[in-house]
Amino acid sequence: MSGETSFLRNRFVQAILISGLFLQLGIWIRNFAVLLFVMEQTNEDPFAVSLISVAEYAPIFVFSIIGGTFADRWKPKRTMVWCDILSAISVFAVLLTLVLGSWQVVFFAMLISSILSQFSQPSGMKLFKVHVPESQLQMGMSMYQTMFALFMIIGPVIGTVVYSNFGITVSIMITGIMFLLSAMALMFLPADKEVKKEQEQTTVIQELVQGFRYVLNNRFLTILGANFFVAGLALGLIQPLGIFIVTQQLQLDKEFVQWFMVVNGVGMVIGGGLALLLSKTVTPIRMLAAGMLINAMMISIIGFSTNLGLTLTAQFFSGLLIPAVQISINTMILKNAEETYVGRVNGIMTPLFMGAMVIMMGSAGILKQFLGLMTSYQISAVCMIIGVAIILPLVLKQQAQNNIKANM
Repeated sequence: MSGETSFLRNRFVQAILISGLFLQLGIWIRNFAVLLFVMEQTNEDPFAVSLISVAEYAPIFVFSIIGGTFADRWKPKRTMVWCDILSAISVFAVLLTLVLGSWQVVFFAMLISSILSQFSQPSGMKLFKVHVPESQLQMGMSMYQTMFALFMIIGPVIGTVVYSNFGITVSIMITGIMFLLSAMALMFLPADKEVKKEQEQTTVIQELVQGFRYVLNNRFLTILGANFFVAGLALGLIQPLGIFIVTQQLQLDKEFVQWFMVVNGVGMVIGGGLALLLSKTVTPIRMLAAGMLINAMMISIIGFSTNLGLTLTAQFFSGLLIPAVQISINTMILKNAEETYVGRVNGIMTPLFMGAMVIMMGSAGILKQFLGLMTSYQISAVCMIIGVAIILPLVLKQQAQNNIKANM
């Protein structure tokens, strides 16, 4: 039986992929329904629209490490099922309030769901560690990431079509149903393992501190965390500036930015598939180094280029390599963290990346104003190269180990 066949016959894989499908449908329908609804209600008020992002991303900083700690304390299957059920309940509560006439509660739907995902996501990572053989972890992450990349293309279309045809009430109702279907799919996961309780019980705070100590005492995870932070700086700086590449660098109408993003999304879908194919032959650390190095080159080209064809080509290849970076990092976290610490390690790493992204997203406008668009993109490229330099010792160490094995 081939590795792909045995992987897809894994009961955990089947349940988690079906759950992910329902979850992505619900999230994208909710996101775009809320976005379009708020824009209509506020006459496109930028502050109100920005609150949507705050409701979606703020819980990552507050609850990620807490959620990771509880993922290590609680039974992961039960945690994921209840998170989806509670998300559905919160969505239906918002629906009831909408019917009664208070539209502002749509922010509550985003906030509660985002908080619960900080408990569910590390639990999912923990289950990957438990139920997927180490040799198939990279394949699993590749398949999971490809699904997310695909929804980055079709998700906005689905969300817009549903809202345009049925309105906010039906969109929110469908979202709640999707969350319930995700919970039902998760019910088919293998039962949680019964773990013998230690005689000496530890508190949440003690376990949280243990998580930080574990990462700091693990050289591989510390280097990976530094790389994660720098990658967040690089991507956060250029994320808000894509519109200016279109309008200022390429001298095109602002509406063209949607095609700019579609090219990137198509690259991500294909990149996820390529990462899946290469997962048997290319180690995660090499994939990460190659992905960041080539991404640095593409970001630099986008910053310099005034030619539409060259810019779109670089944008495509930049998207092509993003899954390699994300898949490699997730795979290495799973391979190098003990099962009892997976949730906390994931909870520590995620705010490093997101925090760096948000810092640079907030600074991007100022840097562009003082340094210019081209220079901002070159700074992002340099950050990516610094990220490669940080993990270079790990790449060389693995190369040396491979040479020793080859000579034995």
